[in-house]
Amino acid sequence: MSTISNDLADLSAVEMLDGYRRKIFSPVEVMEAVQKRIEQREPVVKALWAADPVAGKVAAQASTKRWSSGAPMGALDGVPITLKDNIPTKGTAVPLGSASTVLRPAEQDAPPARRTREAGAILLGKTTMPDLGMLSSGLSSFHALTTNPWNSAWNPGGSSAGGGAAAAAGYGPLHVGTDIGGSLRLPASWNAVVSLKPSNGRVPINAPFFGRVAGPLTRTVADSALLMSVIAQPDASDFMSLPPADIDWASVGRISVKGLRIGLHLDAGAGMPVEPDTHAAIITAAKIFEDAGAHVEPLAPFFSAEALHDLDLFWRVRSWVDYSAMPPERQKLMLPFIQEWVHGGKDVSGSTMMRCVNRKLEVRKLTQLATEQFDFVLSPVSPVPTYPAQWPMPSNDVNRAMDHIAFTVPYNMSEQPAISINAGFTRDGKAIGLQISGRRYCDLAVLQAASWFESARPAAAKPNWEIPSHAMPPTQDH
Repeated sequence: MSTISNDLADLSAVEMLDGYRRKIFSPVEVMEAVQKRIEQREPVVKALWAADPVAGKVAAQASTKRWSSGAPMGALDGVPITLKDNIPTKGTAVPLGSASTVLRPAEQDAPPARRTREAGAILLGKTTMPDLGMLSSGLSSFHALTTNPWNSAWNPGGSSAGGGAAAAAGYGPLHVGTDIGGSLRLPASWNAVVSLKPSNGRVPINAPFFGRVAGPLTRTVADSALLMSVIAQPDASDFMSLPPADIDWASVGRISVKGLRIGLHLDAGAGMPVEPDTHAAIITAAKIFEDAGAHVEPLAPFFSAEALHDLDLFWRVRSWVDYSAMPPERQKLMLPFIQEWVHGGKDVSGSTMMRCVNRKLEVRKLTQLATEQFDFVLSPVSPVPTYPAQWPMPSNDVNRAMDHIAFTVPYNMSEQPAISINAGFTRDGKAIGLQISGRRYCDLAVLQAASWFESARPAAAKPNWEIPSHAMPPTQDH
């Protein structure tokens, strides 16, 4: 990086806060650097929506005054942040990534927005997502095509597409997304960033839904822990949230893996096969744990093609209900892929739908039973690396739409925490995410394991954040 301003854009949130305390630089200087980065990269990456640089500048000035007087308002004062399109912020519409959505300003902040504002974080804007959050892609009928900052011909993943891309591109250090089957961990994997899918209910979200969580997307594990310390605070508006818990998120770096029992899960039992470079990277990661004294044992498949089919069908029916309630002129505004996928949920019988509901409970049971003997389980996040930017899914096939989530979705159903952290790159430079899952409610332990691996992984697995600011333009826009 050639200038101080560019260096400031790449600082972690922990480093920013330390600099503010020591009066080395100010929130105004950081905001200027981040806005410059956005101006450089956003024409190609297209990760943001409803960005407001003027409001950001005003907020940075106010934060600078607070730091100058030694009175920051909270744990994130002056740190830039983005929130996913589907996390309501008062006064801004919630398009859900779809041109079919009627745009109405949100009446109030959702819990993650409320907590981060209270902590002094500066909202850069919202981040993009695909239609209804039901694609692992930056493709959307409402937003411009979001691309992967490492190479704009590549997909950033989804559905927290803009959050993953913004984290990798250096649009500030903190980003909040959501996950119902892998939507945090998949973009984290394909953008080489970090993302924790917390235990369900750990982070209050409104409206809550079975399997759905909100969580961080960051470049470092310490920043994910810092963000969790804020967004995991109690909020009564989430009627499915966990009871308040006293968690020392700042202790994230304190762990030894010696003596831990770790499962190595390389065959999900369903979906796409694990490609060779990904397989090799996860094996290497497991060896690093083993060499440090952990006991690593194979974990047999516990998921199935039938389970994956029924989860997909459940979501199709749920989305069909929303789709069928729209007038025909709005239905036509959705992506053709989503329209075709949604029609798979039409005319499904009550007994079949009940089977799908029971399947969710079965996956919850089987996942917990299969993993309870281990402190942690290591696996790929995705069986395959990223894929063309214009594709809606890695398979590019509506009949195999969910074939890439067999390693991630079980932990949404079981409500166990699982994190993605970069473990290497394919021979053509695509990022490979290692998933570390833990026992239910052990969010801090999962962060600690990821922090240990972050420091122990080889240099070849560490992202070089000097991503070229000139990426080749995508071949088409949407």
